[in-house]
Amino acid sequence: MSVKCIDVRKNHHKTKWLMPWGPNHCKKLKDFDEAVSRQIEANDIVFAVHIPLPSKEMSPWFQFMLFIMQLDIAFKMDNDLKENAEITLDVSLAYRDNMFDDWEEIAHAIEIRKLKCTFGSPKTVESEGRHYDCDFLPFMEIGSVAHKYYLINIRLPVNDRKGINVGIGEIKDIRLVGIHQNGGFTKVWFAMKTFLTPSILIIMVWYWRRITLMTRAPVLLEKVIFALGISMTFINIPVEWFSIGFDWTWMLLFGDIRQGIFYAMLLSFWIIFCGEHMMDQNERNRLSGYWKQVGPIAVGSFCLFIFDMCERGVQLKNPFYSIWTTEVGTELAMAFIIVAGICLCLYFLFLCFMVFQVFRNISGKQSSLPAMSKARRLHYEGLIFRFKFLMLITLACAAMTVIFFIVSQVTEGHWKWGDITIQVNSAFFTGIYGMWNLYVFALMFLYAPSHKNYGEDQSNGDLGVNSGEELQLTTTITHVDGPTEVYKLARKEAQE
Repeated sequence: MSVKCIDVRKNHHKTKWLMPWGPNHCKKLKDFDEAVSRQIEANDIVFAVHIPLPSKEMSPWFQFMLFIMQLDIAFKMDNDLKENAEITLDVSLAYRDNMFDDWEEIAHAIEIRKLKCTFGSPKTVESEGRHYDCDFLPFMEIGSVAHKYYLINIRLPVNDRKGINVGIGEIKDIRLVGIHQNGGFTKVWFAMKTFLTPSILIIMVWYWRRITLMTRAPVLLEKVIFALGISMTFINIPVEWFSIGFDWTWMLLFGDIRQGIFYAMLLSFWIIFCGEHMMDQNERNRLSGYWKQVGPIAVGSFCLFIFDMCERGVQLKNPFYSIWTTEVGTELAMAFIIVAGICLCLYFLFLCFMVFQVFRNISGKQSSLPAMSKARRLHYEGLIFRFKFLMLITLACAAMTVIFFIVSQVTEGHWKWGDITIQVNSAFFTGIYGMWNLYVFALMFLYAPSHKNYGEDQSNGDLGVNSGEELQLTTTITHVDGPTEVYKLARKEAQE
């Protein structure tokens, strides 16, 4: 709840800050009836909010601050709320790190918010004093919490000639709802990233070293797995540790960019991964063969980047800015999110179709297994089983990723839309993140080239029975002469 302060100076916002409490608190008003009786004008009233509450401090472990505004507007016959009314806010944000320092300004802006309110009773004299039911308004978002104390001063300038703050009803109070990341979760999150970064980095080095030891050149599938590992490492690197000691307000934007790169790489990988194992595909090991599938992913990722820059990019200079404050901005933002969700669902269905094609072709190849020797049959059965299991894990990972993206977008817009109640808890968030790391780790482990000898007849692809063959079963599904033996079988079928 904001505190109504009196500011009777001529140059209001250019002198000092008004504190709601403390030794240097402002002169307060109980309500606007008192202001009328004391002949205090609306331009001389300042709504002051101190963050956090008395006897508490903010912490860099909170990572960000998001504030939503709620207006208490009462109905009055001679001051009714007009349709499509807009409220003009003169807002200022300041900080300090102890109770005795002067306030330092962070940002000042004049913002306009459109009021969306309903009144459940007939607008008669008997209904005077009852409050409108108004939607929450996006107020402020800042990407770091580097200071202990913050102060917000809000003014509602009135100008009858220009129509500023005219017809907005009788505002009784202004409430701010603050949201920030839990400090305990932040520490767990940082610890996870600190542990997972060297883990993925080590398996990446091991994976690429085994590829470079081969006499052949790396194939496309091995390259995209390595690229996926790089993108996973990029999102893993715990640069957030620096936000504890530095006022880096761009961390939210940087985090979105990292996650967007990983999304684009992961979606592209799944298309190439399935495509390279489809036996009815003649052109393999060429990235250009996937431009029709990978191209739209790149375009969609770029569009989401532009959308993010339009909001969080501007918020680096003006934390009070929001793309949701205008009709065009809201419709554009909603369209981006809805289209992205629909496209991801269609992508998942297409991926399911590709996996079905791969399974059908692999199952057809299993008809050759009974003609093999026992050792070799067991070897191929193990390979095919592990490959099918990996494909099912891929589908599960894709489904969870699509769900996570849609739910996270809906949750982020919950306070902006006002009618969505889906929530993402920390367990779901860390679970998805851990799933990505385990999936990438498993891919590089299973697709690292094996240097074990399976017999000459297996290398040349002879599917006949050879009583003299000696086979060693391995935990990988790879081969010295190619990325996978399943991959080689698929290639033979395509060539036939």
